[in-house]
Amino acid sequence: MSRADELFIENCKEILAHGVWDTEQEVRPRWTDGAPAHTVKKFGIVNRYDLRAEFPVQTIRKMAFKSAVDELLWIWQKKSNNIHDLNSHIWDSWADENGSIGKAYGYQLGVKHHYKEGDFDQVDRILYDLKHNPLSRRIMSNIYNHHDLCEMNLYPCAYSMTFNVSGNTLNGILNQRSQDMLTANSWNVCQYAVLLHMLAQVSGLKPGELVHVIADAHIYDRHIPMVEELLKREPYPGPTLSMDTSIQNFYQFTTDSFRLEDYQYHTFSGRFLWLYRQEIRKHRNRR
Repeated sequence: MSRADELFIENCKEILAHGVWDTEQEVRPRWTDGAPAHTVKKFGIVNRYDLRAEFPVQTIRKMAFKSAVDELLWIWQKKSNNIHDLNSHIWDSWADENGSIGKAYGYQLGVKHHYKEGDFDQVDRILYDLKHNPLSRRIMSNIYNHHDLCEMNLYPCAYSMTFNVSGNTLNGILNQRSQDMLTANSWNVCQYAVLLHMLAQVSGLKPGELVHVIADAHIYDRHIPMVEELLKREPYPGPTLSMDTSIQNFYQFTTDSFRLEDYQYHTFSGRFLWLYRQEIRKHRNRR
């Protein structure tokens, strides 16, 4: 069984059995028909993924791996806030007439700050420290900039990464304020596992553990039938991540630098397939 499947199943069962509903409260998110999008949630879920053992991607449904990597590169490598630099349409509803999502995500990572060693943006500072100060306990990013929140079309959900080198192993902690378990859990875990692999490779390190901290892990009311369908499935073994090992420059990675080998997965069919595709397209509107 894939570890990503195991934790997703465990988390969702816990949320459904012991979570807290917000049905008695006024909520911001709405379904397309105008009805309030209520959730059942658990506070403070912490999951650990050992990247030395397997690559964490769910097999109980197909992961859009290339699209997930493309969005990761859009944020962390291109440091972009414009949807015209992205190959998918998952951010279209948050963009203005020029394609900008405001001072969010990639924009924040690209802002330069002054250090005694010179001027760096957040990504380049991480790359510098992993090469020159690997034992530092200050290697981190944070894109939840309160000064710029009023100019962001969406507040960051996955907002902070802390990196820690133990021996020759690179570990990371992903902090996330909010997670839609059906549409975003596998997506974010997969993305930040790829990021750890990328940073480790160009820094002469080995990827270790990814720790995912979710403040508000929730399932939307209309997602419950799809989640229950997923929980009935028998997971397959996790796949293997294959990377272009010749790349030693972080900015030379492309979506073609990665592929999943021996990836077996279940699929949705009929009405569940239509519903799932609709929710993947729309999930950012409810964050």
